[in-house]
Amino acid sequence: MSVTSNVVAGQCHCGAVRFEASLSDGFNTIRRCTCSYCRMRGAVAVSVEMGGIKFIHGEDVLTSYRFNTGSAQHFFCSKCGIYTHHQRRSNQNQYGVNVATLDGVSPFDFADIPVLDGVNHPNDTGGPTRRAGTLRFMPAD
Repeated sequence: MSVTSNVVAGQCHCGAVRFEASLSDGFNTIRRCTCSYCRMRGAVAVSVEMGGIKFIHGEDVLTSYRFNTGSAQHFFCSKCGIYTHHQRRSNQNQYGVNVATLDGVSPFDFADIPVLDGVNHPNDTGGPTRRAGTLRFMPAD
């Protein structure tokens, strides 16, 4: 992984959706979530401020999904089904971008990924964001 700026290019699996994302704080906001949807999706996300995604092409190919409170909107390619990004529930002014869609980046590039407690979401509990654990990748020798 070689990212020299906070602007990274990305795309879905089939290439119908192509974009550039301006990362809020590099990869320092990387995370996973334990809510029902994220648990099933299994993606690793990084934060981008609202307006920080520029579509090169394919924005019209994206479809979206909302559930529960409907405040988070999850976007994915209608052709290949890959999740590209979502509008965050906990911060409506940010997107979470799927790091696996970013050029030259893999979720396996990160040894430790914080896992946030989305089951007990701060918008439901009124408390702070809680860390549920850490996802650790240790390459085989």
